[in-house]
Amino acid sequence: MTAPSPIVLLSVAAVAVAGIAFVATQGDDDKEKVAVVSQPVVPPTAEPTPEKTTKPKKKKPAIKRGQIYVEVYNNSNISGLAGRTATKVTEAGWQVVGSDNWRGTIPATTVYYPPRLERAAKQLGKDLGIKRLMPAVEPMRFDRLTLILTPDYAS
Repeated sequence: MTAPSPIVLLSVAAVAVAGIAFVATQGDDDKEKVAVVSQPVVPPTAEPTPEKTTKPKKKKPAIKRGQIYVEVYNNSNISGLAGRTATKVTEAGWQVVGSDNWRGTIPATTVYYPPRLERAAKQLGKDLGIKRLMPAVEPMRFDRLTLILTPDYAS
């Protein structure tokens, strides 16, 4: 004959406690009744649940502003905007390699970036308070960030 499992023993004990509580509270209709609720304790299974291991996230290397080229263009009628902004960009640690006027229609001040410099474009945008970021297009150079300023950006 085999011994009963721990779950069966716990279940029998829970039923016995409930029965005693029921009998103890009978006949006291004018007194407040208190229900005793007992839940059986379920022992752990034979196989422990494997713990989830989280790999530490690799931090992306810091953006080295001084190693990234930036061109600054003025696409507004505000005289000297590109030059003033180029100075501001240099002071933030970026490597400005040129500033000039831009011919064309740009809807808002934008940082254009080649795919490999997307993180750097986000950082430049944060440094200058520019939210509009777009992938670079021809005739832009694809080894640097291109910043095109419009009248909405007055530095």
